[in-house]
Amino acid sequence: MKKEFYNVIGVMSGTSLDGVDLAHIQFEIKQNQWTFKILESETVPYSTDWVNQLKSAVDFSKENLEILNRNYTQLLSKIIVDFIEKHQIINLDAVCSHGHTILHQPQNGFTLQIGNLPEIATLTQQKIVCDFRVQDVQLGGQGAPLVPIGDRILFSEYDYCMNLGGFSNVSFEENNQRIAFDISPVNTVLNFYANQLGLNYDDKGQISKTGKISIELLNELNAFDFYQKKHPKSLGFEFVKESVLPLIEKFEISIEDKLHTFTEHIALQTALALPTKKGNLLITGGGAYNDFLIFRIQYYLPEMKLIIPENKILEFKEALIFALLGVLKLRDEINVLSSVTGAKKDHSSGCLYP
Repeated sequence: MKKEFYNVIGVMSGTSLDGVDLAHIQFEIKQNQWTFKILESETVPYSTDWVNQLKSAVDFSKENLEILNRNYTQLLSKIIVDFIEKHQIINLDAVCSHGHTILHQPQNGFTLQIGNLPEIATLTQQKIVCDFRVQDVQLGGQGAPLVPIGDRILFSEYDYCMNLGGFSNVSFEENNQRIAFDISPVNTVLNFYANQLGLNYDDKGQISKTGKISIELLNELNAFDFYQKKHPKSLGFEFVKESVLPLIEKFEISIEDKLHTFTEHIALQTALALPTKKGNLLITGGGAYNDFLIFRIQYYLPEMKLIIPENKILEFKEALIFALLGVLKLRDEINVLSSVTGAKKDHSSGCLYP
């Protein structure tokens, strides 16, 4: 007998490296309709040392990755235990954790999210559902994006759901299938240049706004092969490190100009990615706070209604949806859509510990 009510925690760490998002969520299902309530939620920032390790891990040896994975699993376990104790959360059905993506190479049949080692269950003393991407890649899929099934189940009133995080991704219904894909890098690039000015990020896009567009750089960014590819498609930090940053660095222009040009690039690629330029577009993720970026997206989509939700959904939507993916796994129901990832079939993905 499947339950109607679930008490879980969703845990997410994204490529923008702002920290670990945790959300305590109650789900209810009645007559095949899911509803949710986000109770406590918080982002636990990484120390400078952890930010540097996670940034450079793409170049680690196999041995160093194994050490990092063990250390990160311990860090994540402590963050989860502290969150549970702080908010006095009891009777959890599971902690549903994404881990942190270090390598994502679906074309090579490989993706690595650290923090998903079995000992996380022992360290937290909780049932854990985690490691949601690996099985999809083994089934020939991109392993990403995984959020669209949650968009379909929890946010069906929107024509488009877009997340502006380290990368942007979008999901929508087309011919009764959920379609989703990564659009472009976002905060992985914008934060890189804000860091060069001694800032964690460009607050509201105020610095980007003061720059000028380099048309030549914009044209070269728009010429990347990735943008011509049909979905399913996804991006990893490797693309930024090997292709995007080296291209931008060829241009001897100010950081302000680089930020402004890349913001324009994001806005333009967002508009090009949407098959219909009308309807309503739900925007979540840290990039939703970048007023200048939102202004430029609206410029390219004048007939689209852009909706930025309340803070809890804006900041914790991915933690919320990974919590849902975990619950679907507990129910042995489909939580990854082949129409999105390109895998051989829809499937119920994730590891259960213990």
